[in-house]
Amino acid sequence: MKYTKEVKTALLALVAILLFIFGYSFLKGKNWFDSSRTFYAIYNDVEGLSPSSPVTINGLKVGSVTKIGFLDNTGKLLVTFNVDNNFPFSKNSIAQVYGGGLIGGKSLAIVPDYEQGAQAKSGDTLPSAIEEGLLELVNERLTPLQEKVERVIVSTDSLINSFNQVMNPETREKLRTSIEDLSITVASLKSTAGTANNIFSENSPKLNRTFTNLDEMSTNLNNFSDTLVGIDLRKMTDDLEKAVANFEDMTNKLNEGEGTAARLINDPSVYENLDRATRQLDELIQDVKLNPKRYVHFSVFGKNPGPYARPKDSLK
Repeated sequence: MKYTKEVKTALLALVAILLFIFGYSFLKGKNWFDSSRTFYAIYNDVEGLSPSSPVTINGLKVGSVTKIGFLDNTGKLLVTFNVDNNFPFSKNSIAQVYGGGLIGGKSLAIVPDYEQGAQAKSGDTLPSAIEEGLLELVNERLTPLQEKVERVIVSTDSLINSFNQVMNPETREKLRTSIEDLSITVASLKSTAGTANNIFSENSPKLNRTFTNLDEMSTNLNNFSDTLVGIDLRKMTDDLEKAVANFEDMTNKLNEGEGTAARLINDPSVYENLDRATRQLDELIQDVKLNPKRYVHFSVFGKNPGPYARPKDSLK
């Protein structure tokens, strides 16, 4: 049986259309010859997840996302994905959106739950979750830092403005004058330090002798203090108290007229007798000086001693 060119062209066009539809569906993650399981998950935000994004279990790719669309008028999104692997997991397992780096896109991971609930079957809707990706983590960490940097920039700008207001031409001139004065002061201090250094260098022997004398003086003071420590101060105090008591007793006796010394001090007649005796003794000495021959005579022939000379202030 022979076919005409029109039939052949029609058959070729039909095959090409079928191949195009199959390839397009395959690229979108739908395989007509595959009996994989289909699941659903509902999200408020898919965070960049797209059809044909991989579906993984413990990091192993087991399927792909086939469709993403709005669930209702609330804006929630329904994600349809298939699982090629027959790996069993509970219907309470979580469909978690994760990933999202600087280059790669989002992926969908099934976090399997092996204990709670019945086994998941095709057509079930799994609980959803979204894991923070790299960009979200970076934004979360950088946002506080950005705020701090902005505050620092504002503070720095205010500080610079305040500094510019303070550092007017008059203030800068005063600051320059102060720096010059400070330089002069430092030079003067340097000169003074040099002079002091010369003085100390020239008087170094004298200073050494002075410190040596001070050291010897300190040693002597230490020795003197040791001597004072060795003295029985209590005995000295007792002896001094006894001497004071004896002197006080003697003074009382003199005042009361007891004893010869007290009578000598307190009796006027004793004083008069002593005065008279002193005057008589003085006249006797004068008489001896004036008339020595009356008291010492060695003449063999009995020579006359001569006239008598009366002493001055003689008693009548």
